[in-house]
Amino acid sequence: MRIFFVNTPLAWLQLTRQKGRLLTALAGIAFAVILMFMQLGFQASLFDSATRFHQSLKGDLVLISARSKSLGYMRTFSWRRLYQVYSFDGVESISPVYVGFGDWRNPNNGNFRAIYVYGFQPGDSVFKFPEVDENLSQLQLNENILFDRASRQEYGSIAKEFEQGKAISTELAGKTVNIVGLFTLGPSFGADGNIIMSDSNFLRLFSGNRKMGEIDIGLIKLKSHTNTQNILKQIKSILPKDVKVLTHQEFVDFEKSYWQTSTSIGFIFTLGVSMGFIVGTVIVYQILFSDVTDHLSEYATLKAMGFRNTYLEFVVFQEAIILASLGYVPGFALTLGLYDLTKGATALPIEMETNRALLVMVLTIFMCVISGFIAIRRLRKAEPAELF
Repeated sequence: MRIFFVNTPLAWLQLTRQKGRLLTALAGIAFAVILMFMQLGFQASLFDSATRFHQSLKGDLVLISARSKSLGYMRTFSWRRLYQVYSFDGVESISPVYVGFGDWRNPNNGNFRAIYVYGFQPGDSVFKFPEVDENLSQLQLNENILFDRASRQEYGSIAKEFEQGKAISTELAGKTVNIVGLFTLGPSFGADGNIIMSDSNFLRLFSGNRKMGEIDIGLIKLKSHTNTQNILKQIKSILPKDVKVLTHQEFVDFEKSYWQTSTSIGFIFTLGVSMGFIVGTVIVYQILFSDVTDHLSEYATLKAMGFRNTYLEFVVFQEAIILASLGYVPGFALTLGLYDLTKGATALPIEMETNRALLVMVLTIFMCVISGFIAIRRLRKAEPAELF
């Protein structure tokens, strides 16, 4: 520790000797920090937005088709499988859920846009949204739906007009629908809006390719004090392989895994973080290399005076750590503003998290240390004989 504090003024003086170069280095590091933050933020918002619907479901276990890949690529299965599960002693209730896409007509300008549509039996407690329970009687009537107030503006100013007391009717999948309430879910990378309705209305809208007995998701609620893992094993041993039974968390992870491994988006965000790291490493290396080169004769003089390579290399590493610390702060601050800007423009759940802030800080220090390791190769070539 004593060596560190003794050497720090030398490292600091060398960095601040050319303030223009120092500012350039800090700008480059801040850019790399912002790039890593944005890519990690987009990746997290991808997973969060893609699983918000999954998180909103009430159920201890979830039944899906074995051919389903994600919420956007669900495959139907017979609800007989769900009723088979109901025969187990630990099961308290079951609820079928329908998932589909429909063309929504913007009532303000007449434009059409795809929207997620979810159907359920109004007598079941399926969603964690309080507005759903408040409008169960309304949803039992034909043509009535609930609209996601967090949907993008391309669907129209639905929430604003509804809260002003206006009656809103429009077209969905070629049928007339009436908005009788709002709930809050939010858009995702898969779709920009959401609708909830009764199962009978869902089947009326999609009568051309859906039947009542063909469901997308089966929710299973267990009795209190029931061992989830034990009954999960029992159900898996009885049901045919045409369906999967998952815990609620496994259903969430099922969606995350799809976006992370089966799409290019997850790879692109990971690549973006790597590119930010590489860019920052190159920038810091160039600064440190130039600094070492400019002071090569001074380093050679110090060697002639008896200072070892270890001492001089430590000075370079201190410069790297100082650069990392100073560059991280503006990068972090600017990222907070960009997160707010992105959230306002896209309605995606992108926010700063402590774990992410610490991760990027560690990556920033690490990339500067790597640059220091590369730069000291030039330092080792400084020989006292070069002075004469």
